[in-house]
Amino acid sequence: MNPVEKALMHALFVHLHHNIDKAIDFKAIEALNEKVGKLFPNALAVGPGDDAAAFKFPGLKETFVGKMESHCSPGVPRPYDAAATGAGGAMRDVVAMGARPLFLMNFIGTKPLHEKVLVGPCGFSGACTCGTCVEMTSGERVGLMVKGLGDMCRAMDVFIVGGGFSTSFSDVVPAVVVAVFGKLVAPKVLTKPAKAAGDRFILIGRTGSDGNDTLYRAGLVKTMKPAVALFREERKVMDATLAAFRTGKIKSCSDLGAAGIGAAVCESARYGGFGARVDLAKVPLREKGLTPEEILICESQARMSVQVAERDVDTVLRAVRGEGVRAEVIGVINDDDQEVFEHKGKTVAVIPNRPSKAVMAELRKV
Repeated sequence: MNPVEKALMHALFVHLHHNIDKAIDFKAIEALNEKVGKLFPNALAVGPGDDAAAFKFPGLKETFVGKMESHCSPGVPRPYDAAATGAGGAMRDVVAMGARPLFLMNFIGTKPLHEKVLVGPCGFSGACTCGTCVEMTSGERVGLMVKGLGDMCRAMDVFIVGGGFSTSFSDVVPAVVVAVFGKLVAPKVLTKPAKAAGDRFILIGRTGSDGNDTLYRAGLVKTMKPAVALFREERKVMDATLAAFRTGKIKSCSDLGAAGIGAAVCESARYGGFGARVDLAKVPLREKGLTPEEILICESQARMSVQVAERDVDTVLRAVRGEGVRAEVIGVINDDDQEVFEHKGKTVAVIPNRPSKAVMAELRKV
């Protein structure tokens, strides 16, 4: 394992963000849903387990999609961006299922409003050594969070319909949680698993070096740079993705959240029972000088990944680019049992769908 393989595999197979089933009894939830399903047949279309849940209200024909997302730790160095990107991330998860986000609810938990908090890179330690942190009251930080949520909803034309608030949190990290609901606009609910060997990955949007949490936890970068909110780009990418849906050619869709391109590709291929090969040199970039590792694993916002049959690539690219958004084919689904990421002819990472016991033991030491 090279360092980036170790970082990505730890995120995919150990970190709870991608392995919620290790903390939550999904069999009990499944049993509950089966029981309720006898009273409301066909009400639940997808969930839990994909990017978001898809469901129908009894008596209505339309399908709706909902997702809850937390962005707590980024609220320490960047409270405004943390709230905005948390909202944007939940909206992208709803889009990933083929829906247009419409309504948002939020919860913010923080220290008592008069208490002092340190906002910036040193916020976790409580004492600034970088010279850029700002001390403010918890109430002032809440104001930044609320503004971040509002600005993202304003950019995306999404209602804020309610939520919750608490000042009983004693931890350094505030709670920033959002739930987003939308209405299905794609011909059918889209799911994350890959559908067929030969299908192409199309990346919508551009990649930056922010959102490097996975690299930071692996010790590959010295400074954590939480994702920066990209309001205009977020809206354009959503509209472009909805335009792609209207072609009727999208077979699978994923939001690019934690661990970025690496997680989106690996999870989709593995869940579908396939492998994949990706050329990171084809990824559209927001800035110059990004390393292959950053391109692979950074969590920059305003990006989506869709899969289409080879014959439909041009149709989908025209639809996306017609909205003024960059889109490129970056890889292909294959019948392998691993995901291979290359950059200008060099292998950056090879991720197996089923790591060995020895590898898993090594990953758990991180």
